[in-house]
Amino acid sequence: MKPLLLVVLVLPFLVACGPSSPGRALHAQSHLDVGSSDLVAFKKQTDIPNCPKVVATKVDGGMPAVSLPCLGGGRAVDTAGLRGPMLVNFWASWCNDCRKEMPALAAYAGRHPGVKVLGIDYLDTQPGAALELAKASGVGYPLVADPSATLDKAGPLPHIAGLPFTAFIAADGTVVHLEAGALLTEADVAAAVHRYLGVTG
Repeated sequence: MKPLLLVVLVLPFLVACGPSSPGRALHAQSHLDVGSSDLVAFKKQTDIPNCPKVVATKVDGGMPAVSLPCLGGGRAVDTAGLRGPMLVNFWASWCNDCRKEMPALAAYAGRHPGVKVLGIDYLDTQPGAALELAKASGVGYPLVADPSATLDKAGPLPHIAGLPFTAFIAADGTVVHLEAGALLTEADVAAAVHRYLGVTG
C-alpha cells in the first residue's frame, strides 16, 4: 500500500507542473541549435528583428551576465547589458498563458517604440514551434533562447517557477519589478509599464 500512496501523492504535483515538463525533461540540452538554417529562413518570413547589440556591463540589481543565443540566428545577447525602459518576457511555445499574453505584448511593443521588449524562449526545446507562435502572435521585438534555464541558475532573479514571467528593467539596468503571470491585454501591459517604469502613453 505504501508505494501506491506515494504515487497518489506525487501525481497531482506532476500534473500541476505539466506545462513545464517538455523543457525540464531536456533541461541539460544547452547545445540546442536555435540558429539552424531552417530557423533562419523561417525568421526571415516574420517581423522579428535582429537581436540588439548590448554593452555587457553588469550593474548591481541588474540582470546576470549570461550570453543567450538569438532565436532564429543572429548575435547573442549578454543580459547584463540590457537597459530600459524595457520588458524582458520569459515564455515558451508549450505555455498556454504565454500564447494568450504574446499578442498583447506584440501590440504594445508595436505602438510604444520607446519601451523596449525582449522575449526569452525559456525551457523550450522546440525553437521551430516558438518561432511559429511568435509569428502568429505578430511579434515584432527580438527573441533570444534559454532552453536550459541558464538565467535561473545565474540569478539574481528569483526561481522562475512558472510562465509567463516578466522583468521590468529601468534605464540604469536595474530590475525594478518581477511579474509572475500573464498580462492579457495591451491595456494591462501599458498599466504595468506605467506603474513600474513610470512610462505613460
